[in-house]
Amino acid sequence: MLKIILKQSRRQQWKWALLAIVLLITSCSTSSEPSEAKSAPLTTKAIAEELRQNAKEFSYEIGTHGGTLTLATISEPLSFNLELATDAGSSGVLYYLFEGLTETSWLTDEIEPLLAESWEHSDDGLRWVFHLRDDVRWHDGTPFTAHDVDFTFNQVIYNDDFNASSRATFEFRRLNTATGEWEQSPMTVEALDDHTVEFLLPQPFAPFLRSMGTAIYPKHILEGPIEAGTFKDFWDIDTDPTEIIGTGPFTIVEYTPGERIVFERNPDYWLFDDAGGQLPYLDRVVELIVDELEDELELFRDGTSDFHSVLGEDYALLKTLAEEKNFTLHRRGPNFGTTFLAFNQNPGSNDAGEPYVNPVQLRWFQNVEFRQAVAHTMDKATMVDGIQHGLGYPQWSSVSPAAGDFHNPGVRRYPYDLEKANEILDGLGWIDSDVDGTREDDLGNPISFTLITNDGNKIRSDITQIIQDGMTAVGLDVTFELVDFGQLVDQLTTTYDWEALVVGFTGGSDPYSGITMWHSSESLHLWHPNQTEPVTKWEAEIDELYIEASSELDHDRRVELYQEAQAIISENVPLIYTTLGERLGAVRNVFGNYTPTLYGYWDLRYLYRTDQ
Repeated sequence: MLKIILKQSRRQQWKWALLAIVLLITSCSTSSEPSEAKSAPLTTKAIAEELRQNAKEFSYEIGTHGGTLTLATISEPLSFNLELATDAGSSGVLYYLFEGLTETSWLTDEIEPLLAESWEHSDDGLRWVFHLRDDVRWHDGTPFTAHDVDFTFNQVIYNDDFNASSRATFEFRRLNTATGEWEQSPMTVEALDDHTVEFLLPQPFAPFLRSMGTAIYPKHILEGPIEAGTFKDFWDIDTDPTEIIGTGPFTIVEYTPGERIVFERNPDYWLFDDAGGQLPYLDRVVELIVDELEDELELFRDGTSDFHSVLGEDYALLKTLAEEKNFTLHRRGPNFGTTFLAFNQNPGSNDAGEPYVNPVQLRWFQNVEFRQAVAHTMDKATMVDGIQHGLGYPQWSSVSPAAGDFHNPGVRRYPYDLEKANEILDGLGWIDSDVDGTREDDLGNPISFTLITNDGNKIRSDITQIIQDGMTAVGLDVTFELVDFGQLVDQLTTTYDWEALVVGFTGGSDPYSGITMWHSSESLHLWHPNQTEPVTKWEAEIDELYIEASSELDHDRRVELYQEAQAIISENVPLIYTTLGERLGAVRNVFGNYTPTLYGYWDLRYLYRTDQ
């Protein structure tokens, strides 16, 4: 499931259960290497091999209880209701509190038991039975049971009264060959007894076990708001955070907007180490909320924070300070999350009957040749060298090279070529007829629009400036504006009143995690969301490929299907990708049970301080 991200989310690098940031650097092509002028000489292949070796050699030690992990972030939650959250800031906070039936290993990327102890399935993969732990309690002391699982799926995720963020993952679509129409249906979820739950799927679903990492919610807390029809207002951002009840290893004990979020260990957490010690080891996790990325860096440099997600521009400086300031720098290859330029192609209207997009602009944005021309104005080399200081990778495909063999390195590319962009626009008859520096379309309308991105993220705003410069260079009149992140999310998901934007989305090791982006019926199909049926042939093709790939159990065939989808996406450029940053991290040398791997740094439950 994709989430809108304010930046490369820090939380997704250290949380105990992987949150859609998984790194498989097995198919990075030479052309994806960082600029050699400024980057360290390590190749992605060497980085990947070192990280795999780290995971192979790692074993947990018995740690000591106590202490605090302090982090700094520009991210801030917009909601405490995880099923209604569409931003990674909210989900990053709430995944400290909630757990699923399974989790993904930060060492191996394998699926492991969490709230479920074990499971079995039928030979055809349509019936799954999960056996749940009997020693788990919600934060308020109420026992966790299979009835909570039943409730989560039947009353929350599949509720038609609101758009649950997890629902798209569990909508099973299939083509009715008799009618030629697409149909969709949910799976059946039933508690067989207090600790056994059955799932009946309408068709095979390849990422089923991975998807079972979705959060389970407390029936005894949420059943009332669901029945009263007030769930959409429940656990909103103004809620006392101590009232948010999960099963996870931490609870929220303090939230001061714009300042800090404090998590405290759950004293009744169900997991124990091999010596019988109750986890987690840490007493607290403190997230300090700051305004700018530079503020995060300063808090790490002065010793306040313990972990820092390093920007390319800061890597060389921090390398010189590592020994003095007692921390270690780590490189982990290309990021999984993507950053891109998008144009609003939504032909709909608001409640007042006003179009979301001016029809004149809509005509430009829906023109694939226009989007291809703009793709040729994207100066990715300057982004990598000038902003990421060589520690970045040009992105061409919708699936990052981090996804291993799912990544298609052979998609159509749009190298930076202003002459080519001008040629395409000229061919459309969109020329600067009055010689004022701005092109007019073939109907005489000046090609002018506003480009937005969120404030507080200098890297993204600098990249957006380069994008604006490229479009301006070929005669497009582009006004660049910074907006509050909450406003940007609202424009994307509610009001749809935007023209062009640069934003980021999370990803996952299985491309199906992008279903909410790529299926035309979904709410995060952001250039034209919630289509009743695909309006273009290429969107229909992508719908079909993603659906077929999700039900295909043969891995090689799934790779073929997702690679075909990537080729179609690249040809039609609904999103114009920028670059993938190198995953860089700095960790204070005061922790046990940590090592950098392809998939994370640690399991937060086992992390402990060595300086107590």
